[in-house]
Amino acid sequence: MGLPDHHLTEGELRISSFHPHWKRLVVPFLALVIIAVASGAGMFFVPADFAYAAHARIAIAVIAVILLTVWSFVPYLQWKNTAYVLTTHRFTISTGVLNKSTDEIPMAKVNTVSSDQSLVERLLGCGTLTVESAGERGQIALRDIPSIQEVRSQLFRAVEDASDGDVDAK
Repeated sequence: MGLPDHHLTEGELRISSFHPHWKRLVVPFLALVIIAVASGAGMFFVPADFAYAAHARIAIAVIAVILLTVWSFVPYLQWKNTAYVLTTHRFTISTGVLNKSTDEIPMAKVNTVSSDQSLVERLLGCGTLTVESAGERGQIALRDIPSIQEVRSQLFRAVEDASDGDVDAK
């Protein structure tokens, strides 16, 4: 997921790999339900004696498929194709459905790791992870990270191991 095992360097171990939190899928799921119910009702209430009833039902179905694609399927694909991989040597962020974008932060370049959670995020166990590095981008804020405290501590441990020169330890 995100970074295949054959892309790991010699001695590099995968610590954790995950997608953004499932809360990103709540609105697309609600859109799916609302569109399905509305299109079903629309097809049901098209009068049977209407001259263009078949055309009206086809139009409703086409519009429903387009709306489902834009508001449910595309957000699901974006969520599914966003992956975070934490290894002993780097933290990799992969995004993109058709075009792939990958950012890698070497553990040796990480300066600060912090997390931020709202009340709702604390209840759901997710939050925003901020990683500050000595690279070009400086600070990267990653939203909707699941099990934020566990990921933060794993990342901090990996940074500490990298700074101690003990990158192969688990």
